[in-house]
Amino acid sequence: MQVTLLKMTTTADTALVPLLVELVDGLRPRRASDERAAIHNVQALCYLLETHPDYRAALRRALLYLLSTCWQVPLYTETGILSNETFFATLRRRIGLRLLPPVSDPHSLKDRFAQVFHRGDDYEWLANVPRENWFELGRALHFEEEQDHDSIARTRVQMLESIQTLSCRLAAIGLEPEIVRNYPEVQRFESPFVHQNIEALAYIERYRAAMIDEGLPKDDDAQILVLLDQCEAQIAKVRRSAARQGVSVSLTYHLIRIRQHIERMRLLLDLVDPDSDRDSRAERLLSVMIGLVRAENRKHSIRDVFSENTELLALQVTENASRTGEHYIAENRREWMSMFKSAAGAGFIVGFMSLVKLLTAKAHLPLLLEAVAFGLNYALGFMLIHMLHFTIATKQPAMTAAKIAASIHQQTNKSGKKQLDLDELAQLIVKVLRTQFIAIFGNVALSMPVALALALGWKYAFGAPVVDAAKAQHLLHDLSPIASLALFHAGIAGCCLFLAGLISGYYDNKSIYNKIPERIAALPWLNKLIGEWRTRRLSGYIEHNLGALAGNFYFGMMLGTIGTIGVLIGLPVDIRHITFSSAYLSYAAVTLDFNIGLNVLLISLAGILLIGLTNLAVSFGLALWVALRSRKLNFRATRPLLGKILRHFFTYPGDFLLPPPSPKPAPDGVPRLEAPIDNAETAREWIRLRR
Repeated sequence: MQVTLLKMTTTADTALVPLLVELVDGLRPRRASDERAAIHNVQALCYLLETHPDYRAALRRALLYLLSTCWQVPLYTETGILSNETFFATLRRRIGLRLLPPVSDPHSLKDRFAQVFHRGDDYEWLANVPRENWFELGRALHFEEEQDHDSIARTRVQMLESIQTLSCRLAAIGLEPEIVRNYPEVQRFESPFVHQNIEALAYIERYRAAMIDEGLPKDDDAQILVLLDQCEAQIAKVRRSAARQGVSVSLTYHLIRIRQHIERMRLLLDLVDPDSDRDSRAERLLSVMIGLVRAENRKHSIRDVFSENTELLALQVTENASRTGEHYIAENRREWMSMFKSAAGAGFIVGFMSLVKLLTAKAHLPLLLEAVAFGLNYALGFMLIHMLHFTIATKQPAMTAAKIAASIHQQTNKSGKKQLDLDELAQLIVKVLRTQFIAIFGNVALSMPVALALALGWKYAFGAPVVDAAKAQHLLHDLSPIASLALFHAGIAGCCLFLAGLISGYYDNKSIYNKIPERIAALPWLNKLIGEWRTRRLSGYIEHNLGALAGNFYFGMMLGTIGTIGVLIGLPVDIRHITFSSAYLSYAAVTLDFNIGLNVLLISLAGILLIGLTNLAVSFGLALWVALRSRKLNFRATRPLLGKILRHFFTYPGDFLLPPPSPKPAPDGVPRLEAPIDNAETAREWIRLRR
């Protein structure tokens, strides 16, 4: 680095850019994850700049030359901001750029920026360096010593042009039909989206005039910042309205773009304002700088196109799923027992559904008809379970995972990095685990004896078991996690459960967004046919249950048709579900007159347990992944969560099976214990009051 800085002091302006590239190469650690090396390199550069005034003067000259001679506006207005393109247009463009990269424009700061940070992982090591070290580097440059005011002025003019571009685009996005639909007031002339553009243009004209005539009074951007605050307030109202009226992918997309434009405008206004707080300006510039580097490093990434769009879809779907998930978490013993009763009711119905499934298989229908019959049996059975307010245990994870992700909060640590607040999240997961345990227990506790009773009754009534001996052996074979693909098939069922959860969230949102209940209530022919009062009841039921009914229907059809699809394409594809598998064990046992070896019985029971765990793990993992994606998080950020859950398990293992008892109300005159007793005096006082 010292050699590079020395070259800068004797090099002409036109040759400074390659030296900037060389300097960044010297700062860059060999591995992007090597945080210690990155920090050491930045500290070494700070030391060189502080001890050699000619070095920092040369580096300032190089930076100002780069800024003043290149076209800056696209870097500020496009990089790191979502484009107004469709998914397929963006995908086609990036594939074309990967196959035939564009020619670099030496007069574009955007292309020069990509030339300086040319490694695809530069944003990683930049983010690993603590903010204090970057602030120290900024101070070491001593920009207050700079005398090249012409270059600074040219840079500010381009920043003003960027503010103008961002302001015009913000006004246009704020008047998009999707925004107006959820909050009609934004289309009025007094709308802050329109007014901020008028104020920004006036501010830019006054600023340019003050740059020409130094005798004119300086203007400030306070009014623009107030209007940007009002824009954010209106966007918050749009979000609240969308929570009631439903959201669409395009609405979510527009809201994200508005937030990005507002943040970028705030940054540029800070940079062009000489009186702004230096620390605040440095903090904001640093965060945007890293974002710009990341955007340039990954501007041709095809994977990011899918990533960004799945985040939008996930955000749309999980909002409703997270609210639904609250009903699948037992907070106390009364709710825990209620969940057991609900799951037991579902197990009772599954006993009959498994009988219909076996009888349909005995009919040997044509493949497609058989697939439809299997699917309708599952679908109608699951819908009936929902209508009776019963619960299938494996349907819980797809709903509760979204609720878990919605409860994740981030906080900023001392080094300025964001980290997850996992204490509350760990408690929530413990509640989810014990609720799912009792739900599975309730399903299996009723499905096995009901299936056993049906099998014995069928054999008594018709003189023959429901299935023959060969089919019974086949059912037992399918339960073995060793001799069959039971766990693989259970994983496929888990994927179906995950998709059913997404479908439920999608239809819940669709019902609200498209006003389906209101449109049903307004149907003239339906009001005439069943009456106005019944029509309103029907529309109200659809409003609260359309998503669940649609999810159950599609889930049933998926379970019924996947096995047939496997036969048609010649692949060993099928499904295994814990509740049905436990019922099939009862039918096989009756057919074989309970002559099942202990070894086979234990393997079958172990298979049922592992099938259930696989169902839950796959569906929960996929649903949690989508919910985390909707909040721009990943599993790596939640790694410390496992340690907290394990510590809770070893300290209070009973909490994973049974909720702790509710605290008894304190007698009159005795204060409620709000915090742990932390000293002997408090303990004695508490005992005295209790007595």
